[in-house]
Amino acid sequence: MTSEPGNPITYASAGVDVEAGDRAVELMKESVRRATRPEVLGGLGGFAGMFDASALAGMTRPVLASSTDGVGTKVAIAQALDKHDTIGFDLVGMVVDDIVVCGAEPLFMTDYIATGKVVPERIAAIVGGIARACEEAGVALVGGETAEHPGLLEPDEYDVAGAATGVVEYAAVLGPQRVRDGDAVVALASSGLHSNGFSLVRRVIAAAGWALDRHVDDFGRTLGEELLEPTRLYTRPLLSIIGDATVELHALSHVTGGGLAANLARVLPPGLFARLDRSTWTPPPVFHTIQRLGQVPRADLERTLNQGVGFVAVLPEAHVDRAIERSERSGIRAWRIGEVSAEDRATVAEGVEVVRGAKGVDGGAVQVVGEHP
Repeated sequence: MTSEPGNPITYASAGVDVEAGDRAVELMKESVRRATRPEVLGGLGGFAGMFDASALAGMTRPVLASSTDGVGTKVAIAQALDKHDTIGFDLVGMVVDDIVVCGAEPLFMTDYIATGKVVPERIAAIVGGIARACEEAGVALVGGETAEHPGLLEPDEYDVAGAATGVVEYAAVLGPQRVRDGDAVVALASSGLHSNGFSLVRRVIAAAGWALDRHVDDFGRTLGEELLEPTRLYTRPLLSIIGDATVELHALSHVTGGGLAANLARVLPPGLFARLDRSTWTPPPVFHTIQRLGQVPRADLERTLNQGVGFVAVLPEAHVDRAIERSERSGIRAWRIGEVSAEDRATVAEGVEVVRGAKGVDGGAVQVVGEHP
């Protein structure tokens, strides 16, 4: 269709409101200003975020670690509830805590928000949550981008993504190369569903006809409030354990997409076998509710949701108690969930799935046995 004479087409009439974007930046300035570190150079609004890396010169062999991720379809819950100030914690948790897995300290992060229509207050709420989470994790939010995509996204739709960078001494890198026969596995509790598996969760609650404002006695709050519970941030508690000279950590695993077994298998070397025991913990009620409502097979549930375990640590048996103490001092419940042994002499339960490696990693093997209390 051609435009009629006298009816000029502007960027605004095409659906992009530049002034609204500027107002959003003004609203988010204060929260972003707090999410900083002494190494940050410049301020909000530059073409690139700058970070003074001179401290790396004092390291023997600094290794940069980077990660990028999003929040997935959990944003649909935030949009349905019109509550946008917590989704940033999910984003930071998904991105920054992946960096800690290799033993690195996350340094800085950038974010990206795509939306059908820029509503300044909504964008400011999203970025405010990201900034508060970065502040809690000790990570600088050095920049970001908000893009308005009319015609591609509905006016109330948005998606968020982010990327972060950290650093670790080469000699201190955690991972499969450190894991040994006889190590123990310690679990750190999740705060709930975190940010994975929401396509399954949303399908289940839709099929059950449950509204988000439905009060659920087992949760002690509404369904929507339970689903929107922010992802727990493990960065500072784990860095405190890593920095404790009395604790020898060998490997860490962030329990995200793929579930507990698959993510642990990624940080085990081939030839080693981890046996995890369900009897050591009871998943929070939301996991049982999703399983019951959707009649979800246990194998599918455990491959999709974290089942109450947000992180696992692999370490020598002698250091288990100290690691648990440090975690719980940070407010995160922890417990011994299993052990590692050589696969050729491991006790393998017959008829129970053994997960080997994941996401392209030729890793070790993991089996989850027993029943939850």
